[in-house]
Amino acid sequence: MTVDVLTPSCGVELLASGRFKDALAPLRLALSLGDNAPATLLNMAIAEDRAGDQDRGRRLMQQLAVRLPDWDEPLLRLAESFRTAGETGAAEEAYREVLRVNPARPEALIALAGLLLMRGQPEPARDFLIQCCRLTPTNAEAWSTLGLALRAIGEAGSALVAFVTAQGLRPHCLEDVLNGVEVAIDANAGDAELGRLSMASEQNPLNPVLLIGRGMLLERLGRRSEAIDALEAATELAPDEMVPLRLLGGVLARSSRVRQAEQVLRRVGVMDPENPQIGNDHAAVLMRLHQHAEARAILQKIVDHHGPHTSILCNLANATACVGEQDHAVAIARRAIGLDPTAVLPRRALCNTLPYRDGTTGTELLAAMRDCSDTLPRQIQPPLLNIPDPDRPLIVGLLSGTLRSHPVGWLTVAGIESLDPERFRVVCLTQNSASEDPIAKRYRTAARDWIEVDNFNDTVLTALAREQGIDILIDLGGYGDAARMPACANRLAPVQIKWVGMQAHSSGLAEMDWFLTDRWETPAGFEQFYSEKLLRLRDGYVCYSPPPHAPDVVGLPALTNGFVTFGCFNNLAKITPRVIETWAEILRQIPTARLILKTHQLSDAATADGFLAVFAVLGIGGDRVELRGSSGHRAFMGEYGHVDIVLDPFPYSGGLTTCEALWMGVPTITLPGEIFASRHSASHMSNVGLPDWVTGSVEAYIAMAISRAKDLPRLAELRAGLRETARRSPLCDAPRFGSNLGAALRHTWVAWCKEQPFR
Repeated sequence: MTVDVLTPSCGVELLASGRFKDALAPLRLALSLGDNAPATLLNMAIAEDRAGDQDRGRRLMQQLAVRLPDWDEPLLRLAESFRTAGETGAAEEAYREVLRVNPARPEALIALAGLLLMRGQPEPARDFLIQCCRLTPTNAEAWSTLGLALRAIGEAGSALVAFVTAQGLRPHCLEDVLNGVEVAIDANAGDAELGRLSMASEQNPLNPVLLIGRGMLLERLGRRSEAIDALEAATELAPDEMVPLRLLGGVLARSSRVRQAEQVLRRVGVMDPENPQIGNDHAAVLMRLHQHAEARAILQKIVDHHGPHTSILCNLANATACVGEQDHAVAIARRAIGLDPTAVLPRRALCNTLPYRDGTTGTELLAAMRDCSDTLPRQIQPPLLNIPDPDRPLIVGLLSGTLRSHPVGWLTVAGIESLDPERFRVVCLTQNSASEDPIAKRYRTAARDWIEVDNFNDTVLTALAREQGIDILIDLGGYGDAARMPACANRLAPVQIKWVGMQAHSSGLAEMDWFLTDRWETPAGFEQFYSEKLLRLRDGYVCYSPPPHAPDVVGLPALTNGFVTFGCFNNLAKITPRVIETWAEILRQIPTARLILKTHQLSDAATADGFLAVFAVLGIGGDRVELRGSSGHRAFMGEYGHVDIVLDPFPYSGGLTTCEALWMGVPTITLPGEIFASRHSASHMSNVGLPDWVTGSVEAYIAMAISRAKDLPRLAELRAGLRETARRSPLCDAPRFGSNLGAALRHTWVAWCKEQPFR
């Protein structure tokens, strides 16, 4: 650089462009040539501060402030230096000194208010910002920060006015629009704000920010389909922008359009591959698509590159369990608890992985569930006003995100339909609604009200349930994905019951009064493993609705094949190393037998190869074990036509899959244990009159598989009549189940009424 270029103006230009070190030389030259102008000295101080010699820069600023006590600029720059370095106390003191010199300096008013907000002091922050907005009414940052302060105080309506004003001043600022969406919901002004955003979008149709605001507000208002349309339009206007794509992916992920969500989030991941939150969101969607191996790889990469984080580890624990590494999954969940000992999420992950691990006892699982319950936030609620009349019609609430074609749906809808409508009125509090789903339509028909609660937090959901006058609340989600068990801790109804939906064991929730079960799931003496009172139905605890599209039962495959084929169509999370060893022993003792494993995860080649390798180590070649991936439901059920006997996994047994196998003529050998999840098949087999397929040990399980495989005539006879046997059994007898369920619900209500003081 030549001397004639080293001028003060050159230094200022370099400083303005952020080239602080390069600015030092021309500014020093100017000073050496006698330029002691205050502006040059201040620019020199700023360059020194930002180029690395912070102490020297601050000394120069302080010297200028002393030399020119009426000039606020050196003090402002000193305050900014402190704030940039995270020295918030010194920064606050310096900003106050700026305002002593110049009470109308907007930068100091805004920055000081921001520091006060960070310290949890929104009231004085509001006062400074109101002053700033009066002095500089076109300052968008002042209005936006005022909105934050007002929201923190609880003045949502005023906060909305502030954010809308900021939007008018900088219409392309997404942060202002999204903050406006949040406070509009808080102020119960969502519809009005939606109208304003819609009008603004019509006037400025090329502004994607307005479309994003409309989309996110529509999502918060429960109008998800319209929200997706608005966000898709925004991404078309700004195809290279990551934020609208990411928001679209998030809304799609909460809808039934999961595959589209995965495509969008994969694209976002390419745009920002090092962003751990984007990777986590993508992995969560992949898990919903049963692509657990890829999800696990993404999550592990995040942990390796960015270190452990609670939410990442929780998803990693669930993905790890779903590829069949149960012990490792539990260890990851415990690691997440160690990272954040007071958090609920890692405890939920532990509760969801422990039932799959071999050796988990009822006592251990109950302790984990209670520990999770103890961490749930609870709000003081007003007294319930339900009338304690034991004979009046009751309002029954169903709380679930799976009131559709899902195991919860197939196992509960017939029972709900069969409740006496004169005695029970059903209210569905539902998430992940699928309006065209056939099971969802059945629930809608049976229900008095269908209320979508996706966007309600626990506080709002609690108030809603109480406003509905629900007498008995049945949770059908547990601690599963997006389930609302935590809301039940606030007592949504006088009587609360756990039934199906992640019903692996006791909920451990102090506010959960009853646990719907039967004598096979919880035999006498099992009360010690449950925090709830056990509500045993006369028959089984579920009622199976066979799908109308199920294929006909075919003849016993072994008679045609010349060998017996065992099968298991359960989630890989249920298949532990001990289960594989047991199955391998059966195959060793029946050298001609084959085994078919079918589940979503086996569509992944690496996962499938890993399972074949485990069998190979145990001496069972790939020619004897066939792995099949996902398929449509009719095809899935039709593939039971290739199986002679189902081998149930343990300790987490089959549930819906056992019912489906029975409907397709295939019996299940099962080994129940101590926890609720281990006894599903024992309940279903006993409920259809086949308790002799329930074993008591691994040795007995192996022996039964061998003996049943030898008696093909008896197996063929059983298969031929098994669908009709199931149809006539209590497992599929909806009127009988509805009567049992109604009697059980009435029992819980009468018990509650007896506990109430006389009114």
